[in-house]
Amino acid sequence: MRRRVVPAAFLAVAALAALAGCGSDAGSGGKTEITFWDTNAGPSRTPIWQHAIAEFERANPTIKVKYVGIPIAQAPQKLDTAIAGGGVPDVADVSTSGLANLVAQKALDPVDDRISKNPALTGKFNEALLTTVRNVVPDGKTYIVPLSTNAGAFWYRKDWFKEAGLEPPKTWSEFFTVVDKLTKPSENRFGFTIRGGAGSIAQMLEVVYGQSGITEFFDAAGKATINDPRNVTALEKYAGLYKKNTPEADLQNDYVKMVAQFDTAGSIAVMQHNLGSYQDHIKALGPDKVASFSVPKSDSGTQAVLSNPVGGVGVFSAGENKEAAFKLAEFFASKDIDGYIADKTGVIPANTDVQGTQAAHIVEAQRVLNDPATKVVQMPYHLPEFNEITKTWAEPLFQKVLLGELTAKDFLDQLAAKLTEAQAGYKERHG
Repeated sequence: MRRRVVPAAFLAVAALAALAGCGSDAGSGGKTEITFWDTNAGPSRTPIWQHAIAEFERANPTIKVKYVGIPIAQAPQKLDTAIAGGGVPDVADVSTSGLANLVAQKALDPVDDRISKNPALTGKFNEALLTTVRNVVPDGKTYIVPLSTNAGAFWYRKDWFKEAGLEPPKTWSEFFTVVDKLTKPSENRFGFTIRGGAGSIAQMLEVVYGQSGITEFFDAAGKATINDPRNVTALEKYAGLYKKNTPEADLQNDYVKMVAQFDTAGSIAVMQHNLGSYQDHIKALGPDKVASFSVPKSDSGTQAVLSNPVGGVGVFSAGENKEAAFKLAEFFASKDIDGYIADKTGVIPANTDVQGTQAAHIVEAQRVLNDPATKVVQMPYHLPEFNEITKTWAEPLFQKVLLGELTAKDFLDQLAAKLTEAQAGYKERHG
């Protein structure tokens, strides 16, 4: 008898289908079973989702949720394979960083109607956060129930500030003054550590727009605002910190090197990052020596902060039991569960009813984000070229700015031209 050879690609799709549980079905004991994929699984996050699922099953005894944990590096390919092979989960943890790809494949159902019909969720999400979710897709719909977002943070040595009689800066003028006062090269102390290596552009943009107070990434004509004269001046001030108030080695700084200087070497007064590095700093320095302040206001009084990717849960179009799937998504976004997830992962909860239960740095970041006066500069995550422009192309040129080999104006003019071109291409494709 002739042996039939099954293609490897087919086996991969079949395996994924089995993994996902192929949508919803009646599980053991007559329960409806749905599958949830955690797309950033690991020892720190998996127990959090498992606890939230257990709470959901307790509140909904007729529904069983199958948890499937997938490491973040494998998640995009596994989702694409599952969509192609018909083995998608019912619900998955989805970030706006990967949302456009899923929507382009028609993999997710919009959740606008579902949110609007749920009194516990209607009006409970920060509007700037919802705008971030809608901006990454051409039709402007909401394709994930938002759960959390991050925020820029400036971590500082509380003990050094206290010794010097300084308060955390509220404006950018105060920031530059404080950083200068805390710089003591003879004692191997520097007021700041600049990110000159991998990941430098996002942090540069945060400082530049924060200083200028410009609130739109593109103007009404679709032209990038990054080379506005106010942004040029802001970048000149930021780059001027290099070697004056920072170590010379900062030219190659990535996240790991910054943390080593701030946490281990103990040579840095202020380090710019986001809320996600809290545990690293607390473990190394302790709560008595480290705290954070939000992005300072411009000297004109504008609080301008960059939008961060939004994490949430998406309901897949191919799922067979949408009612149960939506119930799970809504449960995760409820006040108590969203607060629990945000507290354990160290980020800002999307549900604005969650208050007072988080650590001080999260409460402060939430206050800024939820303040009606705060202007959120929407980052162009919708542009397919954005990552390549800001990482592959821009990072080496930013190093030249720090070294004085390229002017801030020339750099930002070139960056604006690339971003404007990408925006025009997007508008042409999507109208």
